[in-house]
Amino acid sequence: MTVPSTSSEQTYMQEVGATRIPAITRQRRRSTRSLLQSLIAHIVLIFLSVVFSIPFFWMVTGSFKTNQQLNAFPPVWIPDPITLEHYLYGLRVVPFARYIVNTLIICGFSVVGVVLSSAMVAYGLARIDWPLRTPLLIIILATTMIPFYVTMIPLFTLFRSMGWTNTFLPLIVPAFFGSPFYIFLLRQFFMTIPRELSEAAKVDGANELLIFARIILPLSVPALATVALFQFLGAWGDFLGPLIYLNDPNKYTVSLGLSFFQGQYTTNFGALMAASTVMLLPVVVLFFFTQKTFIQGITLTGIKG
Repeated sequence: MTVPSTSSEQTYMQEVGATRIPAITRQRRRSTRSLLQSLIAHIVLIFLSVVFSIPFFWMVTGSFKTNQQLNAFPPVWIPDPITLEHYLYGLRVVPFARYIVNTLIICGFSVVGVVLSSAMVAYGLARIDWPLRTPLLIIILATTMIPFYVTMIPLFTLFRSMGWTNTFLPLIVPAFFGSPFYIFLLRQFFMTIPRELSEAAKVDGANELLIFARIILPLSVPALATVALFQFLGAWGDFLGPLIYLNDPNKYTVSLGLSFFQGQYTTNFGALMAASTVMLLPVVVLFFFTQKTFIQGITLTGIKG
């Protein structure tokens, strides 16, 4: 048996329905507006990415084109036929293989040095309580405001007096004394790791060095990978440092060798594109395989449970 609704109940239901419909409408409008804004943002980003990718695409495809295709008008975007003459010519004229090996040696040692030294200094500033750690951090950060051009001549004079010119040492050894930016980056990351982990390790008898090696470093892999990637990119593309300290062509790096190659073969666009592709390709491949860890190191503010 159904109990008939009273007039007050009917009025209440009508009021609820009247207020619910506009709320649903407003929610749908907000959802549609948000979807439209996201769609526009993605379209703009896709357009910009395509625009910025055109020079890279032209360089890579141009390295496989013949000279006739490079000088053709209208431009030929896809090489047909594909030729490797520019790569063979560049490798025959300039020893880029030697330059790549030299650059990898500098990059490898500098990455190891800057990761270890910056991590140790950052650990002392973030996890160990001692009176002067804040003033020291301020001094370290203040050094970032000193341009390299101010210290360039004193450093060259120092390394020349030590007999290090025309060697890789001036490009490697400074990395083992830390970098202010990387120290600050790692310090901020170390501060997000709960101190309870260190305290529990101390209760078990671990010292600071053991805590640093067994607890902090394994939890900081994304941040350490970010520092390593930044340092590798900086050392790989460094031009001024090798230009100052190296004068033996057999010890040139990729960036320095490419610069001299460009000066000697300015009109050979195909060979220039091939040499530029060889220089840029390892960086692109490295970032492609490490982008997940790199993004985690930039955005991660804590540890996973």
